[in-house]
Amino acid sequence: MKMIVAVVQDKDSPRLAHNLIQAGIRATKLASTGGFLHAGNTTFIIGTSDDKVDEIQEIIRSSCRAREQVVTPMSPMGSQLESYIPYPVSVQVGGATLFVLDVEQFLQF
Repeated sequence: MKMIVAVVQDKDSPRLAHNLIQAGIRATKLASTGGFLHAGNTTFIIGTSDDKVDEIQEIIRSSCRAREQVVTPMSPMGSQLESYIPYPVSVQVGGATLFVLDVEQFLQF
């Protein structure tokens, strides 16, 4: 048994949720926030058998896409505000970050 933890950008969340439902895969959705951009994410927690991991990874891969976004970095802590000049930078956002974990025990009451 495996547990897949998938962190996806909020823009990709509805498409992924729909595609998982279409494939008959149950998932728990949690609201989360990224540490770098402080932007909203959705974390999906999926319990599955070992043989379905590849299928679920492909659904996630096809549902979540990376995109470029221009952001202005936040001022670093402890910096002199007068000397800090934020310049917009282009960063890649979206896609998905997956963690596939072994599940030692699964109980359902």
